[in-house]
This record gives sequence, C-alpha cells and structure tokens, in this order.
Amino acid sequence: MDTIAAPLRGIIEEKVEQGQRLSAAEGLALYQEPDLEWVGALANKVRERRYGARTTYIVNMHLNYSNLCTLSCMFCAFARKRGQEGGYEMSMDEMLERVSIMKNVQEPEIHIVGGLHPDYPYEYYPKLLSTLREHYPQAHLKAFTAVEIDYFAELAGKSVDWVLSDLSEHGLQSMPGGGAEVLTERIHQKLYRDKMGPERWLEIHGIAHKLGIRTSATMLYGHIETDQERIEHLVKLRDLQDQHGGFLAFIPLRFHPDNTPLKKLPLRSGDEVVRQTALGRLMLDNFDHIKAYWIMSGLENARRAQFFGADDFDGTVVDERITHMAGCETPVGLTEESLRQMIRDSGRDPKRRNGLYEVIE
Repeated sequence: MDTIAAPLRGIIEEKVEQGQRLSAAEGLALYQEPDLEWVGALANKVRERRYGARTTYIVNMHLNYSNLCTLSCMFCAFARKRGQEGGYEMSMDEMLERVSIMKNVQEPEIHIVGGLHPDYPYEYYPKLLSTLREHYPQAHLKAFTAVEIDYFAELAGKSVDWVLSDLSEHGLQSMPGGGAEVLTERIHQKLYRDKMGPERWLEIHGIAHKLGIRTSATMLYGHIETDQERIEHLVKLRDLQDQHGGFLAFIPLRFHPDNTPLKKLPLRSGDEVVRQTALGRLMLDNFDHIKAYWIMSGLENARRAQFFGADDFDGTVVDERITHMAGCETPVGLTEESLRQMIRDSGRDPKRRNGLYEVIE
C-alpha cells in the first residue's frame, strides 16, 4: 500500500472535520491507506462527536427456526436439504421454550431468521410472529431478511408490500440486514446466483422503509470482493438511506469460510475488521449507528472497533447458529453483565438500548 498523498489526506481530514460527505474515490483511498491508526482516528472523531464515550448494547437472542433451505449459496455453512445430516426444524413449542429466558426481561429483542424452507406455507410465518407476540408482548421482533421476504411473496402469490404489511400486523417490528452480501452483480453471479440479486435486496428494503419498517444494513466481506466493490456497496446503501432514512444501523460481517465451499480462503485479520468498521462510519454519514457484531468479528476486535467508529456492541446474542456452523469460535451467548464489563474494559460507557436503538437505562 502507498500512503495517501498529503493533499488528499488534507482534503479528507477537512471533510471529516466539517462533516462533509466523502467521495467514492476518497473512500477507496482509505481502504488502501497503510496508516490504519490514522484511518481509525478519523472514524473515532466522527463517532465521539456523536456519542462521546457511550456504547450501546441490547439484551437479545437469535431464533433460527430451521436451516432447511431451497438455495445453495457458496458462502453458507448453515443451510441443509431435507434428509441431510445437520438439518433441523424447531416446533412452535420448542421455540417458545427457547425464548422463555426473555420472559421477565425489559424490551428484549428476538432476532428471527432461517432458511427458505421447502415445505412451510406462507401462513406459517405470520403465525410464528403472532404466537411470539402473544407470549412475549414486551419483546421487539426483528425478523426475516429481504431474501426471506422475497420468498414469502412468492409463496403467498402477493406483492412484497402486501407481505410486509401483513407481517407487521402480526408483530413484525424491524428487519435484519442479511442477504446483502456484497451489492455488485459480479459477486452475485460468482457466489449466490440462485438467490435474488443486489437490486432486489435494495428494492425490498426501500419498500420496508416506505411502510415505516426500520431495517439494518450489512456487508459480508472477506471473500472474493475487491475494495472497489466494497465502496460500491457502501455508496448504494448511502444512496438508499438518502431516499427514506429507514436504516437503523450498518453491520459489517466478517466472512467465516470453514465448512463452506470457500473453506480454503483465510479468515480476515483484526486489522481488516476495524478498517471496515471505520469505512462504514466515514462513508455512511447518514447512518446513525455502526455495530460491532462480536459474533463474527471476535470479541477483541469488537472492543477495538469501539475506537474505529462503532458505537454499538450488538447484544447478549443467545443461541446464534448461522455463523457458528461456519466454524465461528466466539461464545453462543454472553451474560448482560459480562457484556457490560467488556465495554467498560474497552474504555467505553455501556448503555442498554431497545430494538430501535433508543437508550432505555
């Protein structure tokens, strides 16, 4: 890597100081700048200007209802076909039992995603939401990626607008950002051509935003994408956020190659984790929150990311399966106090939030 030329460094520093938008070319230069601490300091300046020493987190759990899936994506270690070893389906009673640990918790979040199940009818999904809402009315139901929503529309023979409105009536409160991968057609064709492409992902999130449903945005990085493609991804997210303002947070996701067809690829370094965090903060000037998702980044990298632009540490994340089936070695959940202590140990002030990033303590 060559150091950014002094004039361009000065321009970037001035823009960050003044709160001005960075161009794609300036973002690309930040990806290729060898002085990582300088890049991190820029992102930390923006982060501390907005939030000071505060780092938010949530008490949450993942409910991965089934891993049976009609698709076969190159980067996925979670999906199984019916009859294949490791495939599973949770009954409604089993899911209610798993969620019971949240029964007396104030405003917890239940993060619900699964495979594109080959047999469940559309009606299964609103029933799942309404059952959880009935038993755990205080919980925030963050459910179903854009990929799942697209599939549900096909199952129901209805529009995405209709599906999202119907699911909202049954308890859907926000959507996760999974399925974005890297929003370029080259990556789509190389790694997940049977799944909907970048424009459809953006379209579905745009529809959700118009309906008042807040969503998250992600990037699955660290496989075959280029720095230029990462910038294209960030610019597309920024452009959509300009239109509706419906994204709650950006969540960079480090790809875990174990148990996937891409298992020969190396796991990206901690430096790359925090650089991607910093680029999210610096390029996505219209996003309020940048999350350090410790499940995929690793706990130490998530702590470090608090000084590279991240202002959220995700949460207790009980019973996550998707990343752990790809060889992830982080815990499958943390206690709230251990999470708070990690934030304190990183030099930040922990504050608990709800599913809409509103501080509740």
